[in-house]
Amino acid sequence: MARIEYATKETATGKSKEYLEKMEARGVPILNMFRTVLKSPTVGPAFLRLGTALLEKDDLSPVLREIAILRVGHLTKAHYEWTQHVRIGLECGVTQAQVNAIAGDWKGSGQFTEEELAVIQFTDEVTQNIKASDAAFAAVRKTLSEQVVLELTVTIGFYNMVSRILETMEVELES
Repeated sequence: MARIEYATKETATGKSKEYLEKMEARGVPILNMFRTVLKSPTVGPAFLRLGTALLEKDDLSPVLREIAILRVGHLTKAHYEWTQHVRIGLECGVTQAQVNAIAGDWKGSGQFTEEELAVIQFTDEVTQNIKASDAAFAAVRKTLSEQVVLELTVTIGFYNMVSRILETMEVELES
């Protein structure tokens, strides 16, 4: 059971209530993660706008984005995050063999391109050390623009925050 009550159209206030009503009207699935952050009419909508921008509006390729998100989910042991993004990753072009390798021996798996390996190493360092090493930064810069490296870094940071919210609030995976 989640540690806090999920927001609903009946209990939400302000911008959170507006977001829930708009999502329902558009037929968008209202996930428990959304209901959790929308407990705050200030933080929730801003959180969802940033999440939407990262998923739909940046120049980071969907495959690289999902590889990074899955790696964050694995490193942070965030079951909800991992489960949701396995589905999204597969829809975006990540293979099942890559998903399996992300949670295991990704370096020796032979499942990733040089660019994807660089993204995973970068994700590991940003997640575990906060700052990527010069070598990891240089490796992603070989193929990614400065803008895309920034978007990758924000994505990694955002999904570390998502994982912390999910785990701390004990958000339940939808059935």
